[in-house]
Amino acid sequence: MDQTKEHARLAMNLKERNITDQQLTRFEGYAAEIFEALGMDMGTASTKQTPQRFIKALFEATDGYDGDAKLITAFETECSDADGCRLSQIMQGPIPFTALCEHHALPFYGNIYIGYIASEQIIGISKLTRLVRLFARRFAVQERIGQQIADMLQQMVQPLGIAVYIEAHHMCMEMRGVRETLPMTRTTVWRGSYDEDPALRAEFFTSCGLQRHG
Repeated sequence: MDQTKEHARLAMNLKERNITDQQLTRFEGYAAEIFEALGMDMGTASTKQTPQRFIKALFEATDGYDGDAKLITAFETECSDADGCRLSQIMQGPIPFTALCEHHALPFYGNIYIGYIASEQIIGISKLTRLVRLFARRFAVQERIGQQIADMLQQMVQPLGIAVYIEAHHMCMEMRGVRETLPMTRTTVWRGSYDEDPALRAEFFTSCGLQRHG
């Protein structure tokens, strides 16, 4: 593995998830105890397997910790004009995502838009979606997801600029606490040329159909 790929692998911030069958059985017991204490009737046909399904679903919803071997692939840019490359944006979105808030372990969901200005390398279009899933499918906070996406993209292709815009609904606000109705939280990350040039940021928003935020 070359140095760039090694740096990208480390940037994934992976966790060891070697959970044994014995541990899973114990976790299911804990879940059953909690559900029953909260009022769920654990003796019905509908709920008998709920603890097992819950633990399995939680494990699947956080599989971003396992990494994505297909993500670490970059190609030489096809732009032959260096000045032209500096003005050419690569953008994708909306990329839908769902994550679990690490504060309450409740879901938040929405869309992510990513843009970058290539230097010497580019990545396949599908890799941007994989990049979102890598960090969204974990216990997370919205602000960190944007920073992690930008950090990883920087490690992968060293672009001249990076833009990440996230808009999301947080169930921790809708189901508990203030119980807001459909609140939308928006965050941005600007790196390189996007941080320096307001016109590039405006073009990014406009091209993504987000003129109201430009």
